[in-house]
Amino acid sequence: MTTLLEMRGITKVFPGVKALDRVSLTVEAGEIHAICGENGAGKSTLMKVLSGVYPHGTYDGEIIYDGQPLHNRSIRDSEEKGIIIIHQELALIPLLSIAENLFMGNEVATNGVISWPLAMQKTGELLRQVGLNEPPSAVVGKLGVGKQQLIEIAKALSKNVRLLILDEPTAALQEADADRLLDLMLELKAQGVTQIIISHKLNEIGRVADRITVIRDGTSVSTLTKEEISEDRIIRDMVGRDMAHRYPERTPAPGEMLFQVENWSCMHPEQAGRQMIKGVSLNVRKGEIVGIAGLMGTGRTELAMSIFGRSYGKGHAGTVKMNGKPVDVSTVTKAIAAGISYVTEDRKALGLILEEPILKNISLANLMGIARRHVLDKRREAQVAEGYRKQLAIRTPGVQQKVVNLSGGNQQKVVLSKWLFTEPQLLILDEPTRGIDVGAKFEIYTIMKDLAEQGRGVLMISSEMPELLGMCDRIYVMNEGRIVGELTRDEASQEKIMALIVKDNGKTTGKVA
Repeated sequence: MTTLLEMRGITKVFPGVKALDRVSLTVEAGEIHAICGENGAGKSTLMKVLSGVYPHGTYDGEIIYDGQPLHNRSIRDSEEKGIIIIHQELALIPLLSIAENLFMGNEVATNGVISWPLAMQKTGELLRQVGLNEPPSAVVGKLGVGKQQLIEIAKALSKNVRLLILDEPTAALQEADADRLLDLMLELKAQGVTQIIISHKLNEIGRVADRITVIRDGTSVSTLTKEEISEDRIIRDMVGRDMAHRYPERTPAPGEMLFQVENWSCMHPEQAGRQMIKGVSLNVRKGEIVGIAGLMGTGRTELAMSIFGRSYGKGHAGTVKMNGKPVDVSTVTKAIAAGISYVTEDRKALGLILEEPILKNISLANLMGIARRHVLDKRREAQVAEGYRKQLAIRTPGVQQKVVNLSGGNQQKVVLSKWLFTEPQLLILDEPTRGIDVGAKFEIYTIMKDLAEQGRGVLMISSEMPELLGMCDRIYVMNEGRIVGELTRDEASQEKIMALIVKDNGKTTGKVA
């Protein structure tokens, strides 16, 4: 094979942090090359160097592309050479059509005038190429995340891509959309498109990657061929140690009833007459970790948000009890006062103020906890944040660091710290390990284990069934806004969960034998 890309001794320094330390990477033409590493290892930084986000002169080292030195001054420079990056946060404009998004900045013009008929025609061709059956005039914001990811790839193809970089492309996708995207990657490989994929999902990497480069603490550790790829080897290189167990060992010891939801319902906030949650009842005991399984769109997040201060939906009905007594959860403030906290699935948009420092984010949900005579005590705020920094091993130079500069795993620990500071009896975790690496996942699981051992309750929503099976004492299964089954730790399996999801299209409630 011919070498398309060489990155030699790449070093990138931010104030107080060396993000990359003499990293080297070689990519062969026509291969799919995966980059793995823990959050904060430097994977995305390396790709931003390659794609011109960090221009030539802001880093040390050498990049050779197609046999020539690469000195990108901007993203436009890299795109002109066929290097296209698709970031984890998609760069589409939701109010514009697919065609407008595909050719923005790359307009189809005749004699200096945009030709919309030609743009629509080319958009149709690109959509067929990526297997997306939508009209070019469709508004992007009305499409699902999986379809938007395909639009980003179509946009890259419109720019004559030679090297396609995908940063966590399946992080927000459900299984069917993820499979579709991986199949498309293999089709593009067959067409000669070289690809680099950053992903924490090791099973997906094993499926599509020809080689893997592992980065740890800003340094390239190893490059493995397809024959050498195994999850255990990748994990060992990522974290610098063997991980015999993916989940912390625990002996479940559920206590008295802590949390109960009885016949809970709510309506869609905008679509009149559409019931989203339909008579849900569930419970969590002290010291228990309870899971909620189900496909995306089945009402799991809507259930959690409607319970937590009615922050989703209208026309709420039903009862929430803590320690056997009904509690008022009609506002977020009242839900917190009742001992309930909720870690959102979207930490960047809903869980954090990214441009504020760690200490302000941690104190945000419990300002009275750092106040003296109703005046905020800055020293107390710093002490609390420093305590959580140590307790949850948040990797940062200090608590004055802006949250936007932290890795995904460390951002998640800040969100957890914020809600732990409210001293909840029940912590609802919505996709708590989405977009974070294996090592950080284990740390989150350990925090959950510790909470249960303290006699608190944990209610975890997750799309990763191995995670639910590895951590939960019981699992509720949701479909179409209902609880369609409940499985104990001993009963639960991926097959039984899926059987409940598809059985009678959500109309049957019960256990699977």
